[in-house]
Amino acid sequence: MLEQLGYFGLFIGSFLASTIVPFSADALLIGSLVAGLDMFLCLVLATVGNWLGGLTSYAIGWLGNMERIEKWFKISPEKLEKQREVVSRWGSLLAFVTWLPFVGDVFSIALGFYKINWWRCALWMFVGRALRFVVWIILFENTNLL
Repeated sequence: MLEQLGYFGLFIGSFLASTIVPFSADALLIGSLVAGLDMFLCLVLATVGNWLGGLTSYAIGWLGNMERIEKWFKISPEKLEKQREVVSRWGSLLAFVTWLPFVGDVFSIALGFYKINWWRCALWMFVGRALRFVVWIILFENTNLL
């Protein structure tokens, strides 16, 4: 359904995919390219939508408290403590890999929860997500597999 919405669908789908909604922005990007949408515009919209969704997860962490995080996201206190160790070691650089499936959303929430510098997280999150989509576009353009 989102593919039928064109560029708007790509943006919304990319946004939702980077929150706790289990959805593939990568597949949506490739579907948009197969449908003949402009490659550069797809890159921009997928990146910005996915980045804003990641920042939403960051904001949820920032606003959250331990009880809400455990209840809404089913994250145990033990996992939160392990995340604190990882976040303390890597800091805002961890935002570079928040696009990863499964752990990316948890990292985004943890970065906000532990109040890691927003500007640095936003920058690294944007760079990581943009590079991911660039790789998909390169693969799409240079192979018959996609």
